[in-house]
Amino acid sequence: MKKGFDSAKYVEEQTECILERVRESSSGHLYIECGGKLLHDRHAARVLPGFDENNKMKVFQALGDKVDVIICIYAGDIERRKMRSDFGISYDADVLKMIDDFAAYGLKCDKVVITRFENQVAATVFKNKLERMGIHVYTHPATPGYPSDIDVVVSDQGYGRNEYIPVSAPVVIVTAPGPGSGKLATCLSQMYHESKMGMKPGYAKLETFPVWNLPLEHPVNIAYEAATADIGDVNLIDHFHLAAYGSIAVNYSRDLEAFPLLARILTKITGECVYQSPTDMGVNRVGFGITDDEACREAGRQEIIRRYFQIRTDYVSGLTDQETVNRISAIMDKAGVKPEDRKVVIPAREALEKAIEEGKGKDGTVCAAAIELPDGKIITAHNSGMLHACSALLLNALKAMEGIPKEKDLISSSVIRSITAMKRDILSGKGVSMNLDEILIALAMSASEDDDAKKALEALPQLKNAEVHLTHVPSNGDISGLRKLGLIYTSDPRYPARNRKKD
Repeated sequence: MKKGFDSAKYVEEQTECILERVRESSSGHLYIECGGKLLHDRHAARVLPGFDENNKMKVFQALGDKVDVIICIYAGDIERRKMRSDFGISYDADVLKMIDDFAAYGLKCDKVVITRFENQVAATVFKNKLERMGIHVYTHPATPGYPSDIDVVVSDQGYGRNEYIPVSAPVVIVTAPGPGSGKLATCLSQMYHESKMGMKPGYAKLETFPVWNLPLEHPVNIAYEAATADIGDVNLIDHFHLAAYGSIAVNYSRDLEAFPLLARILTKITGECVYQSPTDMGVNRVGFGITDDEACREAGRQEIIRRYFQIRTDYVSGLTDQETVNRISAIMDKAGVKPEDRKVVIPAREALEKAIEEGKGKDGTVCAAAIELPDGKIITAHNSGMLHACSALLLNALKAMEGIPKEKDLISSSVIRSITAMKRDILSGKGVSMNLDEILIALAMSASEDDDAKKALEALPQLKNAEVHLTHVPSNGDISGLRKLGLIYTSDPRYPARNRKKD
């Protein structure tokens, strides 16, 4: 996709914006509530082509020793092992990953707060585990009356019950594995304690979307609504900003609803609220990094379509409800896009129909897939008795990229038969055809003996961010392989169809 964003400019401007907020603070620390993903922000990278998916962490790295970090995790999320769908790991495992991620960027992260802690068994075990790793763990109970009963919340019976977390750097990043983890409450609790110490701390919010200085109906902003369709966020004009400054800024519904109450809490804690609008609270220079608006508009439209497929697939899998499906359908209409505007959709469906006509597939079950190569060429494949459609697609794509004849077997049929026999006869598996995860291992094994297989293996990194569409809901093994390769995939909301002739 054509580049439309300057990451270096963004990091420079974002860093300076944060430092300017620090200079404006008379005393105390600047607490920055950091929403979204710190690393691997693939949504941002998809809608802003050229955006480095690790930009946020690079901003913090640029701040160096001016940064301290607090990670929040809600005790209830530990207890029910809430999962991050993008990485396929639990929230508590993600906390450990985040600590390692900060370390990889030269930033020390040794403070974790477990919010709404009530001595839950799993949360207590996680607390013990962290402490034995040398991590300082703090626990905050649920705040009585939060958030509406301000007199109780901002008192020794409210925030005062929380442990104060000692910090030393002027900028304190407060982050979490996901929403609802208690980031805002932790920021406000820290500010309450520091105000009682005679300091005057500050608060800011670092979120990338919606982009406040892009139009309300810009596809990049509409793509944010698509990404949050499950929780129903709606982009709106920030009427507080318009009234205060006479200029238009875009924000989202939850922030606008929460602003009056948050302004009152900040006023009670520090004696004043320095912000006139929720947009004022943000430190967001992403809009100034856009270098090609049309490229970003098209990227936003494509992301909306991807989210549509994801939600439709989640619905048939029982992971979301009809209201969310209705919401994403309305967003598609607002953006003026349809599913077939995604280039790989029609070729995948045509490959499926062709396979059905020819009686292809495994045990009467037929599915197909399509991928767009870096040069724009579309490659398709269908499943067989030995390979999932994803597996066949990968091998076809690698052959096309490296000029390897179509009839060449990159993995010998004897190796595939040996693996499928093991799955069937030794592991008692019902599905013996090889998924994408398995075919990657088999390809690596073949590369040691076959030059074409070696060429294909070495070409794999070129497929990162390639667009893929499947005519079926993929298996877990296929999903794992797609993620590892960095492929951007969608699927039709159905399970593999039985072979049938057209009427």
